[in-house]
Amino acid sequence: MDSKSHFESAVVYEIFKKVWARSSEGTDIIPKEETEDTENVEDDSLVILGANAAAGPSRKPRSTTANANALKLTCELLKLFVSETVQRAAMVAEAEGSTEIDGSHLERILPQLLLDF
Repeated sequence: MDSKSHFESAVVYEIFKKVWARSSEGTDIIPKEETEDTENVEDDSLVILGANAAAGPSRKPRSTTANANALKLTCELLKLFVSETVQRAAMVAEAEGSTEIDGSHLERILPQLLLDF
């Protein structure tokens, strides 16, 4: 794989936003500037108020954030994961005498790959 290829932080950031929004149904994704409690939030952060925030007056809203360094690290980990997946699937395909990777090759390597990561 090309050493210059990488995942864009913005794409990973959008994936995080969608996953967090789905996991906390009924919540709003709020830009950092619009929140009151931003002392511990980094500049390039996302704030999602949890669904439990509106549950009662005694609960303080909790937020989920991801700073720029966490996104960079996630991008690098994703790059390594995809690279390792392709390499392992290629080894299985080569052992079977195939020149292309197909779904059956991925099915064979995914259980061990997930355990390794």
